[in-house]
Amino acid sequence: MNFKYFFILFFSVSIAQVSGQTTTKDVLFSVDDEPVYVSEFLRVYNKNLDLVQDESQKDVDEYLTLFTNYKLKLKEAKALELQDKPTYVRELDTYKKQLAKSFISDSKVTEALVEEAYQRISNDVKASHILIKIPENANPTDTLAAYNSILKLRERALKEGFEKVRQEVHNGQTVYGEDLGYFSGFRMVYTFENAAYNTKIGEISQPFRTQFGYHMVFVQDKRASRGERTVAHIMVVEKPGDTLAEKTESRIQDIYKKLKQGEEFEALAQQFSDDGNSAPNGGKLAPMVGGQINSEEFEGTAFGLKEIGEVSEPFKSAYGWHIVKLLAKKPIASFEDMKPELEQKVKRDDRSKLIDEALYTKLKTKYQVASNQPALTYFASILNENYFKSTWKLPVGFKGDKALVKIGDKQFTYKDFGAYLVSVQRNTAAKTDFKTLASKHYEAFLNTNLVTYQEDNLETENEEYAHVVAEYRDGLLLFDLMETTIWNTAKSDSLEIQDYYSAHKNDYITPKRVDAVVASSKDQKTLKKVAKLLKKGMALPQIKMLINSNDKIDVIFTVDVMEANHQALPKGFVFEEGISKVYKHTNGYVLVQVKEVLPETEKSLEEAKGLVISDYQNYKEAKWLKELAAKYHVVVNEAALKSVKSQIKNQ
Repeated sequence: MNFKYFFILFFSVSIAQVSGQTTTKDVLFSVDDEPVYVSEFLRVYNKNLDLVQDESQKDVDEYLTLFTNYKLKLKEAKALELQDKPTYVRELDTYKKQLAKSFISDSKVTEALVEEAYQRISNDVKASHILIKIPENANPTDTLAAYNSILKLRERALKEGFEKVRQEVHNGQTVYGEDLGYFSGFRMVYTFENAAYNTKIGEISQPFRTQFGYHMVFVQDKRASRGERTVAHIMVVEKPGDTLAEKTESRIQDIYKKLKQGEEFEALAQQFSDDGNSAPNGGKLAPMVGGQINSEEFEGTAFGLKEIGEVSEPFKSAYGWHIVKLLAKKPIASFEDMKPELEQKVKRDDRSKLIDEALYTKLKTKYQVASNQPALTYFASILNENYFKSTWKLPVGFKGDKALVKIGDKQFTYKDFGAYLVSVQRNTAAKTDFKTLASKHYEAFLNTNLVTYQEDNLETENEEYAHVVAEYRDGLLLFDLMETTIWNTAKSDSLEIQDYYSAHKNDYITPKRVDAVVASSKDQKTLKKVAKLLKKGMALPQIKMLINSNDKIDVIFTVDVMEANHQALPKGFVFEEGISKVYKHTNGYVLVQVKEVLPETEKSLEEAKGLVISDYQNYKEAKWLKELAAKYHVVVNEAALKSVKSQIKNQ
């Protein structure tokens, strides 16, 4: 997520601004005589109680400090007139338009489409198709020719078999014949999806049109969704410069042999997996559904495992070599759980056109806009061939002041629609009759202005929308303030950053580390043999050849510069040069050869720059907040605060 929007979202969730408070309510505190009400504070506190990560912020006094600082920053932002910046005004306007879409769409149509979408993601379709490719704006002659071509191919497919015809006609340029495999809802354009789901197994659909051309679909199979899988994996990636100079395939095969010998998957993942995120958890990954992982090899293997605890053979993906273990599987989530996600997908999908049409109809009724438009006869009469050349102009004597249509209290004239016709002519490539052209453009003109009028008046018509806009308005304002006052200046304050670093050098330390070889085995005796060989100075590849065999892997080496918390090291390991004793570690044993102990070192400014800048920003912000507190007089109503604490305590 873009950092700006993350910041705004955080503040709109954690410090929400509530509009419409009245002076009859109790004042909790004031900032330069501007009141902040008890009701606002309680609403925000209770709303975010479970979302706050820092336990200290759940304390009323601590949260009041956070809330007061927020109000101080807003006061300063308005004093600096940041709300008048053109970039701020534009960004707020863009957000309001985006937000309005979720408040003005037709809920009944959306609900029906969401339910349909759930049914489709709950079931997969296996299909192939043939496409006669034509441009979306193809002329009537080419369109008819493409339609006739797909009809003839369908007749052939019914007689000769779809697969035979598909392979014969595919040329990858004008005709495509493709086997699509299994897919579910949202994987294809909506028109294509409809045809696939509405065609029975073994049948060929009627021809249909998408933006790509004319298709027909042959449905081979349908099945229930495979649901969700939770797996763990051990991943080995190539490490340039590895002392062992060992191929990744060889290493993964060694690990797999240890699995076959009975060693635990989780322990091996903790010791040897190169996926630093999952290794500490025994290789466990977040639950996944079909299509979520960007690797066909990984997904196919994960979903191919049938029994809980089943382990795959080593396989290669674009990311490295893997071994996968199935931990859990469950069917697709319930409709209620998936509903919010599906609503967002529906609104971004081709399905949104159906929602839009329902919205236009609703707004026409709401604002009492007639369906027929007598003026279109006149506008059709003034169009000519120049329109298709993008050189058309309104004729001399055009009466632009005549009333055209009224939406709410806003009157549109002939001039408004005439200007619209001029502006969109460059987008009208395909020729059509002028009556149809005028009608099509009028519908687009009317629909656009219906939605715009609704958006412009939504804050007065919808209280919830007004509250959300207020939250974003303040969050965006606060972001601009922080960027101007703290973040940008902190990055450019090179001398101040140097001074801050010099005063806090002890905070930026690289911990003590060891350059070490860790030998891991299930058997203590094996490690004692390894210790003797290491003392003799034998190279690691030679030791591996002596200890391991093609059929059995008794030892695996890990070579790295390690901190005390490295996954290969046992807890409490003492950093001393030489060969250690044998330690019990992750259901096995380890032996450590420490080649060199690297002492704790102070990081240079360049090495610690990111941390230093972050700490300096926090320091600068804390200092700035003290200045704001001195600039704007804050008065807390102690009686009201006591009442707030009592109410929270009794909840």
